[in-house]
Amino acid sequence: MLDFASENTHDHGTIFLVDLMSENEYGAKDIVVLSGTMGIRKRPAMYIGSTGALGYNHLLYEIIDNAVDEALAGYCNNITIKLEQDSDGYDIAEVSDDGRGIPVDIMPKENRPALEVIMTSIHAGAKFDNKAYKVSGGLHGVGMTVVNALSERTDVIVKRDGKVYRESFSRGAPISGLEIIGETSERGTTIRFKPDKQIFSVNKFDLTTVAERLRDTAFLNSGIRITLSDERFETPEVTKFYSENGMMDFMAYLTEGKTALTKPFVLKKEENDVKIEIAIEYTQGYGEDLYSFVNRIKTPEGGTHVIGFRSGLSRAISAYIQKNVKKQPPQIEGEDMREGLVAIVSVLMPNPEFEGQTKEKLGNTYIKSVFETSVYAKFSEFLEENPSEATKIINKVISAAEAREAARRARELARKKNAFEGTVLPGKLADCTETNPEKSEIFIVEGDSAAGSSKQGRDRFYQAILPLRGKILNVEKATEDKIFNNAELHSLVTALGTGIKEGFQPDKLRYGKIIFLTDADVDGSHIKTLLLTFFYKYMKPLIERGHVFAAQPPLYRIGIGKEVLYAYSDAELNSILKEHNGKGTVQRYKGLGEMNPDQLWETTMNPKNRILRKITIKDAELANSIFIILMGMDVEKRRKFLEEHSTEVSFLDV
Repeated sequence: MLDFASENTHDHGTIFLVDLMSENEYGAKDIVVLSGTMGIRKRPAMYIGSTGALGYNHLLYEIIDNAVDEALAGYCNNITIKLEQDSDGYDIAEVSDDGRGIPVDIMPKENRPALEVIMTSIHAGAKFDNKAYKVSGGLHGVGMTVVNALSERTDVIVKRDGKVYRESFSRGAPISGLEIIGETSERGTTIRFKPDKQIFSVNKFDLTTVAERLRDTAFLNSGIRITLSDERFETPEVTKFYSENGMMDFMAYLTEGKTALTKPFVLKKEENDVKIEIAIEYTQGYGEDLYSFVNRIKTPEGGTHVIGFRSGLSRAISAYIQKNVKKQPPQIEGEDMREGLVAIVSVLMPNPEFEGQTKEKLGNTYIKSVFETSVYAKFSEFLEENPSEATKIINKVISAAEAREAARRARELARKKNAFEGTVLPGKLADCTETNPEKSEIFIVEGDSAAGSSKQGRDRFYQAILPLRGKILNVEKATEDKIFNNAELHSLVTALGTGIKEGFQPDKLRYGKIIFLTDADVDGSHIKTLLLTFFYKYMKPLIERGHVFAAQPPLYRIGIGKEVLYAYSDAELNSILKEHNGKGTVQRYKGLGEMNPDQLWETTMNPKNRILRKITIKDAELANSIFIILMGMDVEKRRKFLEEHSTEVSFLDV
């Protein structure tokens, strides 16, 4: 992270590279010194995680986090992010804030403007002594320097002291001196940068992930106005992020579509220089959704604050059960106490110790006890003061423990029967000859009649067919014992060869492509949605790795003389008929079973002609929210969602 240079900083970020030669030849001449930003450009993944999409977006996050740190310090109210594109198709980002503005005065020991030192020197910043910033997302003093080093060009404009200053850089080095370009009564900083195509394998910022980051930032910093303007296309897309009620708004967003079991519980506490913010709510779902943050930065891998939170929550629930439940419950584990839990765990603290520059996991050990003690005390108080809410939670915890035990017994039975982890393939699977997953594919086919046509029409060498009888189990509503005892899911998992839950091994997938082949109607789309729900919940890496597809069979067969054409939508049918002056014999396919094997091969299974839609998950939280609405228990929310969005559907598909 940025940032403002402290006077005692004199580390220019020297990195030593050692050429490991034979002992006799190894000497001082083999030591290479990379000064300033050269080390960053030599090993960029050390600082941003990767040179792919994740690292590319991380550059933008570093600059945004600096602006947020100004907000945390109480000096910034507005942050604006612009995404633009140059004439060669490469993205440019610009981040502006109305904070104090980066210092531009001369640093005596460096004899250079503070701005230039910040932009070109590792570990130069104002976040080491906790004076300019009590808490901040940046602590290493490398963020701005890394962005500068890995950008083809960086322009910095600072408004402070009544003047407008500008300095430009290229690949970490100044290409202009600090200059005054105007006068102003405003304050703030604007950073404009173009990531270096010599470094990165991509050239686009991902709008979905950037927007998700900004949304979280707005929820966690109530009162800050954030504007994202995507100007890369002909029509700019502007999104504004603002939250008045912070954590409560965040919780309402995360639980949209879920059926609430309890009212939200919010904990805010400040102990010494550590500020705890927690919001939790129990729902009628079966999973745990936990979102953790340190100084407003998401930590996907959690850390000591999450460990302390979970421990404190478990202690409070266990103590309440021991005191108030007369009948001895089954053995309860931590996961039982978190079933259906939605939680936001946030900490503001000085000097956070992250594991890695990308800040995915908090490491400060003392934070665990701070969270555990606070959560145990306050949540115990909540349970005692709200007996009806406590009863709902305890009943769900006990129910979860009973279901887990039932699922364990079902898994043991499944293992004995080779249902999930054995080598015996399901009898209804028409397997292919090819054993190399990269060259084979499996069609998950709806119904016996369609399975018959697809088995006859396929290329037996590399195409396998697995028929499903009717609609599979809705796993959004089902407990694990029902899932493990479902025959259709047994067949599916066994055919794929990956197992699920504890035994899930995606590298054992037997087919490179998993293709949903269902009728082109509402029922077919429902079956695809059920399949996708199962894959999302239990085999998500297969979607993320690009293995899951949906085939698109035609809706119509049009005979025009001796010529046969196919239409995949009503619009395409009308276009074909118009082109041939309305002449032609039209057959509407009611299902795959009406197509003979040759037609099914020609239109839907032949790689030369078929249309496959790769199923991806760009925003897991949004996908999960829609799944819950469409497949969950709240009928009223599902009806409302369908009414509101029905006009947006042009082709019903996954």
